[in-house]
Amino acid sequence: MAEKNAKPQIRFAGFTDAWEQRKAKELFVSIADKGHPELPVLSATQDRGMIRRDENSIDIYHDKKNEAGYKRVLPGQFVIHLRSFQGGFALATIEGITSPAYTVFGFSEPEKHDSEYWKYVFTSKKFIRRLETVTYGIRDGRSISYDEFLMLDFVYPSKEEQAEISQYLDELSNLITLYQRKYEKFTNVKKSMLEKMFPNNGSNIPEIRFAGFTGAWERRKLGEAGKVRSGVGFPNTEQGGTTGIPFFKVSDMNLDGNENEMAVANNYVTVAQIKAHRWLPIEEVPAIFFAKVGAAVMLNRKRLCRLPFLLDNNTMAYSLRSDMWNADFAKALFETVDLTSLIQVGALPSYNAGDVEAMETYIPSLSEQAHIGAFFRNLDHLITLHQRELNKLKNIKQSMLEKMFV
Repeated sequence: MAEKNAKPQIRFAGFTDAWEQRKAKELFVSIADKGHPELPVLSATQDRGMIRRDENSIDIYHDKKNEAGYKRVLPGQFVIHLRSFQGGFALATIEGITSPAYTVFGFSEPEKHDSEYWKYVFTSKKFIRRLETVTYGIRDGRSISYDEFLMLDFVYPSKEEQAEISQYLDELSNLITLYQRKYEKFTNVKKSMLEKMFPNNGSNIPEIRFAGFTGAWERRKLGEAGKVRSGVGFPNTEQGGTTGIPFFKVSDMNLDGNENEMAVANNYVTVAQIKAHRWLPIEEVPAIFFAKVGAAVMLNRKRLCRLPFLLDNNTMAYSLRSDMWNADFAKALFETVDLTSLIQVGALPSYNAGDVEAMETYIPSLSEQAHIGAFFRNLDHLITLHQRELNKLKNIKQSMLEKMFV
């Protein structure tokens, strides 16, 4: 049977036929080929499909005494765990055996289907949402019966169109993997350099530094090199403005463009508002912005602010003395400062300005600061570029998974 007008929003040129509709029981058949103990034991992952158990960093239980009951899985076949469904099926790309707890299934007519295409069907959020209507609650409400799965309807195209879709999504997935690896590489480089380009373990000299700099760094209390300011109350009635001076809240750190520096805000206030409430904008900039109370404190995030701003009473800012700090260096150094060590015991995690100003650190000459600051600013730029590209590709993929399937 064919569903009337069963066509996706987006499809490749040359394909115009309506997609077919079938129940899963007409498309798939369960497989229970046991007795292959010589094959590698496979385990399921959400993003890599079925992989060798010894490649998985998670210690997965392997019942060697009952290995004869393990089922063989061939490339192109799928598995699903019946008792603890976690939100996706796994596609096998290598031959192996898997626990009896898994149901192994393949196509009743393999010549009519592209397994990579069906992998994207089974791992899409759209399909997961459908499964939520048939899952039942053995323990956590996320289990599924294979018999119930067999009663689901699927709408699908010809094998040729399946192959076009899966090839496109494979290429997109490969790009995502590439940018993910680059992003992780730069992130790891930064983590390593933060450890080696700043003194630690009581030393006043870093492990790595630029050529020409040899002297010991100077030990200073933060209160000697700057000033900490707490925020003020920000009534809901005053929020929502789009022009004027930014009034930063903790949530603004999550905005696109604020990955390293506070460039945009959800709320701006006018000069009239500032006068009416007698607010005192922080004009001693650059400054380092961070949370001072609540769960956000535990994230230990900091941002650089270069222009005057206001901040709400859940946050603090540390204004930098221009004769002692290079702003980019200070931003990098503060990433090595563990503000969570100042947390006071109470209903909500918090710390005060005096404790921040009492913290000690080591500071080099402004010349050396400039070199270090430029290095980390460029590294942050690379990380941000790859993070944005990665997010863009993930959004494209998610959109295509919504629009290229019926």
